[in-house]
Amino acid sequence: MKPLLQKLIVLSLFVTFVNLSSCTSNKSESTDQSMQEASPKIQLISNEAEMKVDVLVDGELFTSYIYPNTIKKPVLYPIKTAKGTKITRGFPLEATPGERVDHPHHVGLWFNYGDVNGFDFWNNSDSIKMEERKHYGTIVHKEITGMEEGDEKAMLSVAMDWNSPEGKTLLKEQTRFVFGAEGNERTIDRITTLTAQDEKVEFKDNKEGVIAIRVTRALEHPSDQPEIFTDASGRVTNVPSLNNEGVHGMYHNSEGIEGGEVWGKRSDWVNLTSTIGDEDISVAILDHPTNVGYPTYWHARTYGLFAANPLGQKVFSNDTEQLNFSLQPGESTTFKHRIIIASDEKLSKEKLDNYFEEFSKH
Repeated sequence: MKPLLQKLIVLSLFVTFVNLSSCTSNKSESTDQSMQEASPKIQLISNEAEMKVDVLVDGELFTSYIYPNTIKKPVLYPIKTAKGTKITRGFPLEATPGERVDHPHHVGLWFNYGDVNGFDFWNNSDSIKMEERKHYGTIVHKEITGMEEGDEKAMLSVAMDWNSPEGKTLLKEQTRFVFGAEGNERTIDRITTLTAQDEKVEFKDNKEGVIAIRVTRALEHPSDQPEIFTDASGRVTNVPSLNNEGVHGMYHNSEGIEGGEVWGKRSDWVNLTSTIGDEDISVAILDHPTNVGYPTYWHARTYGLFAANPLGQKVFSNDTEQLNFSLQPGESTTFKHRIIIASDEKLSKEKLDNYFEEFSKH
C-alpha cells in the first residue's frame, strides 16, 4: 500500500473516532440534563446516621423529620417558609439569640399527650431528673415504611412506639406526612393512626396535647410582663418578659376571635400571622371533622406554643365538659391535621375556610 493511501486511511479513522466520541459525549450530556430535569420538585433524603429525613423543595430545605433519642419523640424541625425563614424556635436544639428558653419539651412540630395510662408523654425531655423519669413516656421511632417524591406532593410514612418508662409499648403509631409546595405556600398533612396493644389505653382528660408547634420569637405576641404557667401535674414554668422588637404575632380563629383569646376556644382552624423583616407570614393549623373531639379546643399561648388539643376539654371548658377517651386492645383511632405556611401573605378567613372545606373531604 502506498504511503499516501495509508495516511488517508489513518486520517479517516481518526475523524470517525472523534465524531463518535462527540456523539457519545453529547448523548451523555443530554442524558444528564434530562435526569436533572426529571428530578422531582419535592425530594426526601434519608440519613440514618444523623437520624433524620430531609425534605427539600427545589433543592432547598423545607423541613426535616428528626428522631434523636434526646428529645423523647420524633419531630419536624426546623420548618421554613418558601423564602427560607425559620418559623420554629431553635431551643433546645440550636442556641438562638433573643429566644425564650422555657419548656425544653417544646421542639419543632410534634404530636403526643400529657396523660396516657398515667404517663406523661408531653413534658418528657432530657431535662427531666432521673428519679422522676418513671412518670414519663417516650415515643420511639421504629422505621421508615414509605417514601414517595413528587412535583406537587411528597409522602413520608413512619412507624413509632409509645412506650412506658419500663419500655412496654402501649400504642403503635403509623404516621403519614404529606408535604406540599405551591407558589409561596408550603403544607404538611400529618395523618396519625394510634393502635392500642396488649391493654386498654386511656387518654385521661389533660390540657397538654396534642399536635403542636413551638414558633420562633417573631411569631409570638408582644408581651411586656413575665408569666407563670402550671402544667397538669402542678409543675411551674416561669416565662420571662423579653424585648418585643420585631415581635408582631397575632392569632385568628375560624370564629373571628383574635389574640390570646383563642386559647380554650373551639374552632375549625387557627391562623398565626406576623411579619419577619419584610416578609408577611401565616402559620395555620387545620382540624378535621373525623378527629376525636372535633371541633378541637386550642391550647394556643401568646408566648409561642401553638397547639390543638381535641382530647383535653375540662380545663378549656371551665369544668363544663370532660373527655376521657380510651382504646381497647387492638382498637385504633386516626387524627388528621394540616399545617399551612404562607410567605408574603397573611391568609384571610375566606381562604382558610375554603382550605378547611377542601381538607375535610380527605
